[in-house]
Amino acid sequence: MADIYKAKEAAEAVYETIKHGVADWKRQGITPRIATLLVEGDPASAYYAEAKRKTAGKLGISFELHSFKADVSEAELLQCISRLNENPDVHGIMLELPLPKHLNPGTIEAAIAPTKDVDGVTPANKLATVTGAAGLYPATPQACIKLVKHYGHKLEGVNVTLVGCGRTVGLPLFHLLQREHATVTVCHAYTPDLTPHLKQAAISFVAVGNPGTVTKEMVHPGLVLIDAGINETADGSIVGDVAADAGQHAAAYSPVPGGVGTLTTAVLFENLLKAIQLQTERNVNYEYAHFV
Repeated sequence: MADIYKAKEAAEAVYETIKHGVADWKRQGITPRIATLLVEGDPASAYYAEAKRKTAGKLGISFELHSFKADVSEAELLQCISRLNENPDVHGIMLELPLPKHLNPGTIEAAIAPTKDVDGVTPANKLATVTGAAGLYPATPQACIKLVKHYGHKLEGVNVTLVGCGRTVGLPLFHLLQREHATVTVCHAYTPDLTPHLKQAAISFVAVGNPGTVTKEMVHPGLVLIDAGINETADGSIVGDVAADAGQHAAAYSPVPGGVGTLTTAVLFENLLKAIQLQTERNVNYEYAHFV
C-alpha cells in the first residue's frame, strides 16, 4: 500500500511560522498587506482568490481584491499595478491566471515590482531562481520541495525525474532541484517514452497540465510521485497529472487536491513576509523593475 503525502500538516507548520512573522512585523508598525488582481470570467480563479482572502484573514494579513471585467484593457491593469507598486502599504501583488486571450500575461506580470512579486513571475525573480540570488521564488516549485522534505526525503545525489518543464512550475523547479544537488532528468513533449526515466527515478515531480500523463505501467514500487498538476474535468472535479490508480503502484504519492496545491498557498504567504524583508532591507524605489 502506497503512502499518501498529504500537505495539510506541512502547510500548518508553515502557517504557524507565518503567524509569528506577522506578529513581529506588526510590533514594528507594519501590517502585512497583499493585493490580488482578478479578471472575471474564470470561476476557478475567483474561487482561489476567495480562498486566499480567507487564509489571509486567519493569518492576520490584510487582503485587498482588485476585480476587473472580462473586457478590461491591458492599460487599465498596468495602471492598477503601478499604483500598487508605488503604495508602501502594499507588500505583495498577485495576478490570478488564466487571463482572457486579449491580455498578455507576460507583459502584465513583468510590470509587478519584483520585491512585491509573491508569485515569483517577474523576469528579475525568474533570474534569481536560476542564480540563487536574493528574490522571491515561484511558490509551487518551492511547495514541491518542501513536501518531499517534510516526509523525510533528501534530494542531494538522488535521481529525480521531472516530467514537464513549463515556465510556471517545471522550469523553475528544475533550477531549485539543481541547487539541492539532485541528479535531475527532465522529460518534456519531445520525450518519446516516460517509462525508462521514471523507472530509474527515486522521486518524480509531474507538472504538465494533462490528466493521466503518468500511468501505473510507468512507475515502480520504490518511486515517490509528487503531482503538481491541477486539471478540471468535465464534471467539474479537480485531478492531477498522475492517473488515479498509478499512485497505488508507487512507494508514495501526493493527492490532488490536498497535496502540492495546499502547500503552495502557504508558500505564497511565506513569500509575502520575505517580500517585506526585501523591501525593508533595500529601501526600494518601486518605479524600477529589477533588483538582482
